[in-house]
Amino acid sequence: MFDRRFFLLGSVATLALAPAAVARVQLARPVRDAAVRGLDAPIEIVDDAYGVPHIRAASIPDAFFGQGYVVARDRMFQVDLSHRRELGRLAEVFGADFAKHDATARLFHYRGDLDAELRSVPENVLACARAYVAGINARIDEVLADPALLPLEYGILGIAPLRWELRDLVLARGASIDNADDEVRRAQLAALGLLDLDAIIAPLRPSWKMTVPEGLNPAAVSEADLGMLQLGSLPFSAETPVADPAAGPETRANAGSNAWTVAPSRSATGRPILANDPHLGIGGFGPRHVAHLSAPGLDVIGGGSPGLPGIMQGHTDRFAFGRTNFHIDQLDLFVLELDPSDPERYRHDGGWKAFRKVEVAIPVKGGAPYVTVLRYCAQGPVVSHDPARRRATAVASIGMQPGGHGAFAMIAINLAKDWKSLKKAFPLHPSPTNFHYADVDGNTGWQVIGFAPVRRKGEGLLPVPGDGRYDWTGMRNFTALPSEYNPSKGWFASANQNNLPADWPRDRIPAFSFRDPYRYERIVDVLSQQDKHRLIDSVALHHDTFSEPARQLVALLPVRPSPASDMLRGWDARIDGASGAAALFEILWRDLGKRMLAAIVPVRAKHLVREVAPSVLLGLLAKPDARLGADPMAARDAMLDAALVAAWASAHELMGSDPATWRWDALHQVRIQHPLSRIPAIAKAFPPIEGEGSGGDSYTVMARWLGSGPGWRTGGGASYLQVIDVGAWDNSLMLNLPGQSNDPRSPHHRDQYAPWIAGAMQPMLFSKAAVDARATGRTQLRPKR
Repeated sequence: MFDRRFFLLGSVATLALAPAAVARVQLARPVRDAAVRGLDAPIEIVDDAYGVPHIRAASIPDAFFGQGYVVARDRMFQVDLSHRRELGRLAEVFGADFAKHDATARLFHYRGDLDAELRSVPENVLACARAYVAGINARIDEVLADPALLPLEYGILGIAPLRWELRDLVLARGASIDNADDEVRRAQLAALGLLDLDAIIAPLRPSWKMTVPEGLNPAAVSEADLGMLQLGSLPFSAETPVADPAAGPETRANAGSNAWTVAPSRSATGRPILANDPHLGIGGFGPRHVAHLSAPGLDVIGGGSPGLPGIMQGHTDRFAFGRTNFHIDQLDLFVLELDPSDPERYRHDGGWKAFRKVEVAIPVKGGAPYVTVLRYCAQGPVVSHDPARRRATAVASIGMQPGGHGAFAMIAINLAKDWKSLKKAFPLHPSPTNFHYADVDGNTGWQVIGFAPVRRKGEGLLPVPGDGRYDWTGMRNFTALPSEYNPSKGWFASANQNNLPADWPRDRIPAFSFRDPYRYERIVDVLSQQDKHRLIDSVALHHDTFSEPARQLVALLPVRPSPASDMLRGWDARIDGASGAAALFEILWRDLGKRMLAAIVPVRAKHLVREVAPSVLLGLLAKPDARLGADPMAARDAMLDAALVAAWASAHELMGSDPATWRWDALHQVRIQHPLSRIPAIAKAFPPIEGEGSGGDSYTVMARWLGSGPGWRTGGGASYLQVIDVGAWDNSLMLNLPGQSNDPRSPHHRDQYAPWIAGAMQPMLFSKAAVDARATGRTQLRPKR
C-alpha cells in the first residue's frame, strides 16, 4: 500500500558542510515572485504567522501544484529520502551496503499494468496528482538552479534531490513486515504446544479460537521465513537513535489515533464539532504538513502526509473530516513447497508452477550494479527462497493488488462535496480507516473504509500453505464495512477499539488486532456527561491524562503501608507531567510487566513472549490464577510488594532522593532530532529540539507513548491535533509538532514545540480576511513559458 514513510539514517562517511550555501541562503522573503514550469496560471501562496501556506489558484489542479511546491519547500529532504527509498534508489548515491534494501523495495513494486492503474483513476483526480508531482519538481528545479536554496542535508551528503514522476505513485507499494512477524510467532508457539500464550501479548479482539492451519508444519516456521522483510534499519549507522515509525513492534502496538464527532444537538455552538489527533512517531521528521488549497470548486485545509497529495485531516468549506486506524488484516504469509527437481517451481493447485522472475540491476555508487532476481508467485512477492530446504515464503498484501496503492484517495476525498459524493471517493482508499464526517448542514457520519481480502480458507492469524487452499479470491471494499449516519445519541468516537457492531457476521471479521479500549472508554465517559460540548472541551479532551490502567492498579495495591503505595494511593490516576506519582506508576508498571512475564511464561517460550498486554496484566493482578503457582493470591501479593520496593528504589535513582521533586515529564522528555543525527555534520547543522517533557502515556487520551529501549523518552503519539468548528471555520484550532519546516534556519522549524508541550492549540486560519490579517509572506508563482 502507498505509504510514504520517512526513514532513519546515520553515517559519517564522505561528508562535508557547505558553509557558503548556508551563509547565502534567504529563507524568509516577505514578497517573492518566480516563474516555474508546470503551472497553467499564476498562483499566490500566502504564509501565515503559524507557517501554514494558503494556496490561491485559478484551477483545482494548480492548487495541488501549490501543495507539492510548498511541501518540497518546507520538507524537501524528508519527502526526497522517503521517495528514493521506496523506489529502491539508495545505493546509487550511498553505495553497495544499500543495495539489498533497494532490492527489497523493488520487490514490492507493482508488477501489473501501471497504465491500467492510472486509467482506473478519475481524470480530475489524476490531473491533481499530476500537478502535485509537477509542484514538487518545480521546487527541485529552483533549488538546483540556486544551490543557496538547497536544504542543508544535500551539501553535507553530497547528493541532489530526485525528480518525481506520476507513475512512481502507483509503482512503489511499500515493503512492510506488517503483521507477518506476529504470524511467525504464533506458529512457533504452536510448535511448542503453547499457542494459547499468544494471548499474553496480543489478546484477540474479537475473541477467537486459533488453530494451526491444515497442512502447515509449525515446527518448520522460523524468523528466516520473513526473509527480505527483516533486513533491519538502513546501514548508515547501527546506533541511529530514532526508530522508523512504521517498523518496530512498540510503535505498531501503540499506533492509532483518537477522533470524536459531536452533532449540533450536543454542541454548545449549535454546530458540529470534529476533533482528531493521529498518533504517529515522535522524535524525527514531523509526520504532518499543514496546507490550505483553494480554487474555484475547492477549499480545503488541514494536515497532509508529506509526499502524498491531498489533505488527510481537516475541513473543506462544506465539511470537516478526520480519521483513525481501523483494523483489517491486509497481509498473509504463505509457505511454499519447492519442486525437488527444479527449485524455480512451487506446488500450487495440484501441480507445479514456475515463479515469475524479474532480474534487476541496481545502480551502485562507485561500483558495478548489484544484480539480483526477484520472484513472484500466485500469492505475491517471494520474500524467502531456500532450495536447500525446498522451501520459500511469499506474502499476499492488499498493497500489491490492483488499486492497492491508495496514492489518490485523499485527492478524491478533498474534491467531494458531501456525504453522498464521498461514497464515490472511498473506493480509492485501501487503507483501513474510521472516517469521521460533519457538515455545515448539521449532519455527522462514520464510515469504515479500506479493502479487506476474501480468503478461500482461514482467518490470517498464522502462516498458511501456499498450495492454493488458502489463497485470496477477491477483495471487499467499504460497502461491506460498518457505518453510521446522524446517530441518535448525538456523538460518536473512535480510538482503535473494537467498534464492530455486536451482531457483525463472524465470517466477515476483518481483523482480530483491535486495541485496548482505555482511550475510547475515557472519551465516552467525558462526552456522555457533557450536555453541550464546547471547543475548549475538545481541547481539554485532547490533553486528558486520566489513566484507567493506573486507576485499576492503584485499587489493587496492598493496604499495608509502604512509601510507594502511600504515594500512589492518594493519587488521582492522571499521568500529568508535573506528577511524581505518575512517574512512580510508570516505573512500577514496567517492573510489574517484567515480573508477570517471568512468572507465567515457560522458559522455552520466553524468547517469543516478551511483553504482556495491559488487560492481561491487570486481569491477573485482579484475579490471580494457577499460572502464578499453588497459592496465586500470595504470589500476587509478593509480586506487588517486590515491585513496589523496586519501583521506589528506581525512582530515587532516576529522580533523586526527595519524592516531592519527582516529575513524570523529567523522565518523559520530548526530543526531536534529525534522523541522520549520528552524522557529526548533520548533528552540527541540525541541533535537537529539546528541553521539555510531557505527560501522558500509551493509554491516556493524550497519547504520548514510550520509545523503544530502556529509557523513558516520548516515542510517539498525537503530534498533529485539530478541533474543527464546522461552519465557523476560523474558530478551528490545531497543533503540528514541532513546526512546518524541517530547516533550522526557518522561523517555523520549532515554533510549535512549546505550544504543543503546553497544550496551547493555535488558530487554523481559513477565511481570506483572517489569513490576510496574519500574513507574514507572499509568493507569486507564474507559468514559465
